[in-house]
Amino acid sequence: MRRVTKPETDLTPPEALLDTVGVGPWPGARPTDPRYDPELLEHGDRRNVVDRYRYWTVEAIVADLDTRRHPFHVAIENWRHDLNIGTVVRTANAFLAEAVHVVGRKRWNRRGAMVTDRYQHVRHHAEVAELVAWAGAAGLPLLAVDNLPGARPLETAELPRACVLLFGQEGTGLTDQARDAADGVLSIAQFGSTRSINAGVAAGIAMHRWVQQHAELPAG
Repeated sequence: MRRVTKPETDLTPPEALLDTVGVGPWPGARPTDPRYDPELLEHGDRRNVVDRYRYWTVEAIVADLDTRRHPFHVAIENWRHDLNIGTVVRTANAFLAEAVHVVGRKRWNRRGAMVTDRYQHVRHHAEVAELVAWAGAAGLPLLAVDNLPGARPLETAELPRACVLLFGQEGTGLTDQARDAADGVLSIAQFGSTRSINAGVAAGIAMHRWVQQHAELPAG
């Protein structure tokens, strides 16, 4: 039997799909608001940003986000160039965390962040003690998230409005120093055969738990 296929002209190449993201050049008279980027107005804005920020400069977007960031922070240990950090940064941007703190190695794989690190504050601490000192000076409790004996279930825990959610290295989990320094440990309920879940996923679950308790949800 003869196989029927679509003509080549009906196929849309991936490059063409990418071109459909965002908006084209600004139609009509150009706005004079300094928040707008002249280059984006001229050539279009294909960035992965919400419509509110179309054509805005990166600096203008960050400044606006800074006026309404949530008072929780996220920290993750990075001793072996953890690939999950990019995902943590991207999710922290989505939930409007105050900052992400990378503990250990300063360099991290930005690929998973999908450029959101331009809009999300990311700080570095060379060791756990440095993070602990910073959190203490800021008056922020340090809550570790790991499935450890004696941990409180995240699903029923009341999270402080201002706090630091601390996650360990993928695979090995929290270091002994991080466990000892934490003001409390929270666990995420699991029901399958795996011992642990991806650190990036765990961070997203914990951040959403904070949002459920403290964030003003958008209308509609």
